[in-house]
Formats: sequence, C-alpha cells, structure tokens
Amino acid sequence: MYDEEKRPAPGPLAGFTVGVTAARRADELGALLGRRGAAVLHAPALRIVPLADDGELLAATKQLIDQAPDVVVATTAIGFRGWVEAADGWGLGESLIDRLREVELLARGPKVKGAVRAAGLTEHWSPSSESMAEVLDRLLEEGVDGRRVAVQLHGEPVPGFVEALRAAGAEVVGVPVYRWMPPEEIAPLDRLLDATVSRGLDAVTFTSAPAAASLLSRAEDRGLLPELLAALHHDVLPACVGPVTALPLQARGIDTVQPERFRLGPLVQLLCQELPARARALPIAGHRVEIRGHAVLVDGDLKPVPPAGMSLLRVLSRRPGWVVARSELLRALPGAGRDEHAVETAMARLRTALGVPKLIQTVVKRGYRLALDPAADAKYADA
Repeated sequence: MYDEEKRPAPGPLAGFTVGVTAARRADELGALLGRRGAAVLHAPALRIVPLADDGELLAATKQLIDQAPDVVVATTAIGFRGWVEAADGWGLGESLIDRLREVELLARGPKVKGAVRAAGLTEHWSPSSESMAEVLDRLLEEGVDGRRVAVQLHGEPVPGFVEALRAAGAEVVGVPVYRWMPPEEIAPLDRLLDATVSRGLDAVTFTSAPAAASLLSRAEDRGLLPELLAALHHDVLPACVGPVTALPLQARGIDTVQPERFRLGPLVQLLCQELPARARALPIAGHRVEIRGHAVLVDGDLKPVPPAGMSLLRVLSRRPGWVVARSELLRALPGAGRDEHAVETAMARLRTALGVPKLIQTVVKRGYRLALDPAADAKYADA
C-alpha cells in the first residue's frame, strides 16, 4: 500500500513555471529545471545559422592564413569549433591550425579554452571570469597600437570591444563564425511572450544577449513592449546566465539575477533560491500555506490549483484575514462577466484543490476570507 508519509518532498521549483528562451542546450536547461519540479515553457528566441558556406568567413580565414595576425581572440567554444570545422571543409584546416600556433591566442574562459585545446592548440592566456572586459583590459595593457587583432565574433558584435581596440590603434579583423537569426517558427515565442505579459510565468531565463534582444524586439513588433517591461520589472523574474547576456535587458532598465558562475547548473540553483523566497507563505487554519505560481504548498504537500482558483487566492492573500467582497473577487476572474455565481464555482474548485476546506471561510452576505491564525492577526492587520 502507498504510504502517504513517505511521499517525496516536492522539488524547490515545484509549482513554478519557468520560460526558456535558449536555442542551444535548451533540452539540458529544461531537464535541469524539470528535475527540480518546475513546469517549463520553451520557446527559442532565435536560431543559430552556421556560416560554413559563407563567403565572408572563407575570406576572413584566407586573409588570416595569408597575413598572420598578432593576436587571435576566441570568444565562444561553439564558434571556435565551428570555425575549425568550416576550415576543414574548405581544405584549410591544417593551415589555419598552423597559423594559430604562431600567434598570441587568447581564450575567453574555460569552455573556450577546452575547445582551443581540443583543436591541438594551447592558449596564451584565459581569464577565469569569462569576461570580455578582462580580455580587453589585458590587450590594452599590453598595447595594441599597430597590431593586428582577429576577433572570433559570436553572432553579434561584442559591445565596445572592437571599438576600444581600434581607438587604441589596433587593426581589428572580425571572424564571423555564425549569426543569430529570428526563429523559423515565431508562434512559440509569441506564446512565451503572452505568458510573460499575463504573469503565467514566474521566471524567464536567458543564456545569450541575442535571445534577450530578440524577445524585446518581438514584444516591440507586437506593441507589447511596455507590458513586457512591466512584467519583468515587478512579477516575472528575469534570470541571465551572465552579465553580457543581461545587457539588452539592463539597457531597458530591467534588473536581472545572475549566478556567480556563468553556467546552466548555477543558473538553475539560483532560481531554486530566488523563486521560493518570492512566494507568499501564511499560517492559515493551523496549516502553513505557501502560494506559488500555479500551485500551493499546504504543509509541504503540493496542491495544483486551476488558474481561476489561483487568481482568487492571490486576491485573498493580499489581505490575509480580511473579508474580500464577491464583487472584488469577480474582477480577478478572467472573462467572468458580471455573474457572482462564477466566484462561488471557482471558490468551490479552489477548496477542493487545496484539500483543506477550512482554509477559506465564507462570510455570509459579505464575501470570503483566509482563516489566518489568531497569532498572526497583528502582523497582517495593516496589510
């Protein structure tokens, strides 16, 4: 027989819905979130287009082989691998590797360093921070006046990096290995955008700056940019894998959360801390009730709740212990019209979902209230 007492505790993200905008490694990120209990809404905000057949990359590669640069900056692991693979396809792989052995090769962080070494090369230096700003500082300290610096671009220009090198006297050669393009299917991104604006998401994750820029651009195209910014300001947590990823959001005045280590695992762990900390926990009728995105924890037991019920519960929780009129609750129900009977129906379903009917009290001819524990009345008296 199934033992209720041995039911596994819900994961730290149980009851929350998290949006994933990544085009690459989205399955890995979704799996990490799912294993911790989150519901995941995935919509790639962009797609990566390799330039193996692109004349621009071929021309840049031939130029660097024929005329050696002084410095090569590898900025992304996937980009560096793609460059070497493309050169192999053109019969230039060995020539490119030989040339890269002769130059000062800088790798932006451990992942890029791994790709460099997998190609049989050794980097001259790599920052532990994965910061392009630190790479720039090193180059400027060394002095770049009159030097040729090749920069492997990662889908879009590195903000301020190339300009600063040129201002210091360097000749900069861009190596465009791949480009970010809008997704082929825009409908999933629109669904994610609508879910963000309607507060159907608790958090949305970004693993690249172009993905953040793409979501903002799509919102602007649909006339939803003010609503998106408002949601990200107040209700939906924007979580970025690192500071470069956050730049398009910060430019719009959006504060983001970022892990100390710029990896998917730490990003998920950060959400495991941030989202439960934002949930409302109340002592009600002798029970601990924690209100999450699409579910409620009652004494640690996860209770999925229909959207209408969650809407009612959020209104009641803003003034715990106080009576909330049916008319006010009716306004919280999407598409409920003017019939207050809709409140009674949604309330009955909410009580059933919670499994503890006494959590919500009916006050005859007035409305409903959360049965806040007497000891907590003073704390919430002015709520």
